[in-house]
Amino acid sequence: MRHLKAHRKLGRTSEHRNSMLRNLATSLINAKDERIVTTLPKAKELRPFVERAITLSRQAQDLPEGGEARGLHLRRQAAGFFHAGNMAAATLTGKRGQARPERTAGVAALRRLFGELGERYKDRPGGYTRILKLGHRDGDRAELAIIELVDNPRELEAREAEKKRKAAATKKKGSGSKKSKSESKSSVEAEASSTSDES
Repeated sequence: MRHLKAHRKLGRTSEHRNSMLRNLATSLINAKDERIVTTLPKAKELRPFVERAITLSRQAQDLPEGGEARGLHLRRQAAGFFHAGNMAAATLTGKRGQARPERTAGVAALRRLFGELGERYKDRPGGYTRILKLGHRDGDRAELAIIELVDNPRELEAREAEKKRKAAATKKKGSGSKKSKSESKSSVEAEASSTSDES
């Protein structure tokens, strides 16, 4: 029986694996161009992990008036998908007694998740990420992949540029055909006048 074999172990203990998935999810959410390059098995494991967090932010967007408690609960559930920092660590455990800087990547990811991304995917029922295969890495021949969030700004810009290009092409084609008809009429008239002049 194939019970309890749902996920890849990725050659790591469960604590290491969960920590790695949290780091990857934080990197994907905080990435400037909303994409990261990793190996294909890691990308396939990251996809359901990060999509659950995005679904929580989507649910927070659809709350009725007076649902602040439920919104806070969803935010705290989503916080489990990111590293919140070392809360129990002493403040002066840095190098030579220096104050340790705050770990804010997880907090920034959570803020962005419930702000921008929750609003973006409000009407999208799942499928928030896309995996693109890149081929094999030199050195260990590991299969690489890009995992990215769909409907990202770069993708929307490309769609707008494509629409503008199509509109310009149809406009140019339409004006070109009118021009050619008028040119053909004038050329026919010129030929007719030249033949009448000859006779």
